Amino acid sequence: MTLRDYFSFAALNPGWFVFFFMIIPILAFLTSWISKGMGNESPWKYIFSALIYAICVPGIFSITLDIYLFLFERQSVFDANLVLQVLPIISMISTLQIIKYNVDLDLIPGFHKISGLVMLIFFTICLMWFIDRTHIYAIAFLSFGQVILIFVVLFLLVKFGWYLMFRQKVDNKSNG
Repeated sequence: MTLRDYFSFAALNPGWFVFFFMIIPILAFLTSWISKGMGNESPWKYIFSALIYAICVPGIFSITLDIYLFLFERQSVFDANLVLQVLPIISMISTLQIIKYNVDLDLIPGFHKISGLVMLIFFTICLMWFIDRTHIYAIAFLSFGQVILIFVVLFLLVKFGWYLMFRQKVDNKSNG
């Protein structure tokens, strides 16, 4: 199954996707209401963590896909698929806001891994856009392996930079 097949299936059966992207914020609201301020404790924080991962993975994918389609493929905003390109983002934002209102997101297991993933994807897309616009990949004396090596080194530098930023944030919290 290709991504195009998946989009075709979603266009033919949007009800399943609308249901999924509507039920997660509803479940977040109900879980927040049932937990009554105990969201920082077990088992609630793990339930919130599962809800965050269930909605952030498709939401991040949708944001990445939108950026790719608009920057690289030059797709018009008017051609955007609302079910797969807009609804996951709205659902992700609303779910995170509902959970954030009731629980400190720093206490949710694995939440920092999602924010790190978002930053890595963002910097990678920025790097790809920069390479695409400046046509750096057209240098004839570099082999494809060398270009891949340069990309991997830049990717690792971005990851190391993110580690330094994250480590500094933890150090500031312990000093404060």
